Amino acid sequence: MSSGNVRSWLVGAALAALMCSAGCAPQPVPPAATVPPQASAVPVNTPAALPSSTPTSPPLPTLTAPLALPTPTLRPTLGADGWKELPVIPTVSQTAREIYAQGQSLGRQPQAFSKVGDCESRTVWFLGDFDLGPQYYNLGPYAALQDTVDYYQGSFGRLSQVARPGFTVASMLSPLWADRKECEPNESPLACEYRQHNPALALISVGTNDVARPDGFEKNLREVIAQTIEAGIVPVLATKADNLEGNHHLNATIARLALEYDLPLWNFWRAVQDLP
Repeated sequence: MSSGNVRSWLVGAALAALMCSAGCAPQPVPPAATVPPQASAVPVNTPAALPSSTPTSPPLPTLTAPLALPTPTLRPTLGADGWKELPVIPTVSQTAREIYAQGQSLGRQPQAFSKVGDCESRTVWFLGDFDLGPQYYNLGPYAALQDTVDYYQGSFGRLSQVARPGFTVASMLSPLWADRKECEPNESPLACEYRQHNPALALISVGTNDVARPDGFEKNLREVIAQTIEAGIVPVLATKADNLEGNHHLNATIARLALEYDLPLWNFWRAVQDLP
C-alpha cells in the first residue's frame, strides 16, 4: 500500500472511531496576524440540506451561547518522548462525546468534517479520492470502513477555507488570510470554514509551516482548539510526519494539548515510521 493510501485509511479509521512529508513554503505572517482582537467568533449555521438520498432533518436551533471549555482535570503527563508511544488511532473520551452532543444541539452537520491545516491537508492527495468513488481507492483489509467513507461523502474532497498552502496556525486565526470572495468581512479562515461547512468534527493537522516561528505555536493552537470547542465541533488533533524543527518539539506540544483538553489525537507520526 502506498504512503498516500496509508494516510488515507488512517484518517478514515480515526473518523470511524469517533462516529459508531515535505512541507509547503510558509507564507510570511504579519506580526498582527497572531491572534488579532478583531477576529470574529465562530458562528453556527443551520445545516445545509443533505443530498436527496439522505433524509432531511428538521431545522435545529442556532448557537445561543458558546460551549464551555473542558474543566481542567488532573491527567497523566507525558515524558519528553512519551507522545511517540501513543496509539495511532485514538479512543473517544467522554469530553469529545460531550462536545459532539452539544454541537448536535446547536445544529452541526453530523455527516461533515472540516480539514484544518496547510497544503498537506489539501484535496488532491489528502482524502480526496474517497469522494470520487471506490474505483479510486482500495481499503484493503479495512473494508469495514466503507460505511464511514459513505457517511462523510462531500467532506473528503472539499477545498477547506482553512487548509491552504503556506498556512501556519496564526494564519488560520487572521482575517488577513481569509478568502475575500468567500468569507465575510473581518472573518478568519477558521470561522469562515466552520460557518460555511458547519462540521461536527475538525481534523487539525498543523505544525510543518510553524517551524520558522515556533514561539507562538502553542498559544495559537490553544486558540484554534478553544474556538473549535466553543462552536460545538470536536477537534481531532494530529501529529505531523516530519521533524523539521529537529527536536520534535511541535509534535510533543500537539500531543500534550490533546491530553490536556482530553481530545482525540491521531498519531500520524507513529503510523509512518515503518514506511521506507
